[in-house]
Amino acid sequence: MNFYKKLAESVQIQYIDGKPVVVGQADSLKLIGVGRSAFVFMIKNTTKAMKVFFPGLHNIAMEEACVYQMIKHIDFFPNIYESGSNYIVIDYIEGHTLFECLTLGIPISEKDIKEIDFALYLARKKGLNPSDVHLRNIIITPKGSIKIIDVARFRQSKKCHQWEDIKSAFYHFYLKPHFPKRFPAILLNGIAYLYKKIYQKRLYVLNHPFI
Repeated sequence: MNFYKKLAESVQIQYIDGKPVVVGQADSLKLIGVGRSAFVFMIKNTTKAMKVFFPGLHNIAMEEACVYQMIKHIDFFPNIYESGSNYIVIDYIEGHTLFECLTLGIPISEKDIKEIDFALYLARKKGLNPSDVHLRNIIITPKGSIKIIDVARFRQSKKCHQWEDIKSAFYHFYLKPHFPKRFPAILLNGIAYLYKKIYQKRLYVLNHPFI
């Protein structure tokens, strides 16, 4: 059996109180994160990570694998090495997400913002529509380079304003000399919650202009 497929099949996921929980995995996998659709593992003694999708979300696994194949020659994104019905294997990216930078007080520079813009521009040149780009899926590596992960929604047709709104906040507030550069996670999560509510209302108004 394929090595990566065997690792993916070792991951046992159960729903407890309505939430997915990992109840078993191979010893060579280390759980390092969880998102809206998958658990992320580091494959020990390698430079690779495995994303195992929740039961019933195999379509998202296939979609993300397809997008990674389309952008595999763009340095701002992880390389993809293999995919299956419920998993993908990509580069393990060391560093801090923009969310972590804000909670730890690690400076985010204008150069970083311009590199993210350029990365998204290159993705658009591949015919994609970068969406759901937010603080938790942009990483600044120890060498100061930018990596963008979680690209499953890069082929959706509707326009997503998240990155433009983040960039606007960066230039209007974060760059101000006396604006704080460190925030508690609970505050950032609260802002994200309110933003989501406002953003959903904005989309509703755009889609129902005469109501």
